[in-house]
Amino acid sequence: MLKVLFSRRMLAFHTLVVLLVPAFIWLGFWQLDRAEQRAVAVNLQRDNVAAEPVPVEELTSVGGEVSPEDRWRTVEATGTWDSENQVLLRNRDGSQGVGFHVLTPLITEDGTGLLVNRGWIDRGETALDTPEIPPVPAGEIEVAGRLHFGETEENTGLRERDGMPEGQIMFVDVDRIAGELPYPIYGGYVELISQDPVPDVAPERVSLREEDSGMSASYAVQWWVFTVVVVVGWIVLIRRELRESHQEEGEAGPGAWSGETGEEPDRGSTEPREKVLRPQD
Repeated sequence: MLKVLFSRRMLAFHTLVVLLVPAFIWLGFWQLDRAEQRAVAVNLQRDNVAAEPVPVEELTSVGGEVSPEDRWRTVEATGTWDSENQVLLRNRDGSQGVGFHVLTPLITEDGTGLLVNRGWIDRGETALDTPEIPPVPAGEIEVAGRLHFGETEENTGLRERDGMPEGQIMFVDVDRIAGELPYPIYGGYVELISQDPVPDVAPERVSLREEDSGMSASYAVQWWVFTVVVVVGWIVLIRRELRESHQEEGEAGPGAWSGETGEEPDRGSTEPREKVLRPQD
């Protein structure tokens, strides 16, 4: 039995099982942890979207960072649009496909700017065209929007490209934008929900991208099922190898002939052997 269990073939399989089982168990717990993290994000988004609006200065400040716990909170501000310094965010999804988001600063009553994503517009005839942007209302305006922290290469996976048309950027790099404006701006930016007065023509509102728990929990169960399959397959293979070994031993057991001819003599015959007579000397 030991010879079968520790054959070269079986040792390779034992090694594979020893490697796969802990790996599959770890992957299951990793997916379970991801499911818990996503569940936290889902609950945070739901609670923050449902929370009462607050003035923007309560959740962010000039040069400050928006806390992840405050993401999606509705903030309010009053000011005037600065369309001269608005920029377009490339490769953004809308109802008609891929286009631009219009990022326009709102100069608040105390002179501080707030970056506001006014919504989606379709692109021009080519990817390098700058399409016509709906104008902003003149005079004082009240806005409300969902608060977001600034975008970076790390949290978006995007990189700024060389040779892009003037006024187009890839992501909301707040520090970079702040360095090009003649007034201080709040940290983060907001996605516009409402404005008063309402303009006749406006970009398409950015819809809330809802967080979801995804398939991580089911993936965790799948990894653990794979663990059981490996262990059961390992046991089945061992039993099969032992059974085949016993069968081979039975076929080659007592009474088996291993002579040169490979034929077993007829031990059950009762007929006398013929005597061979030799001539007398």
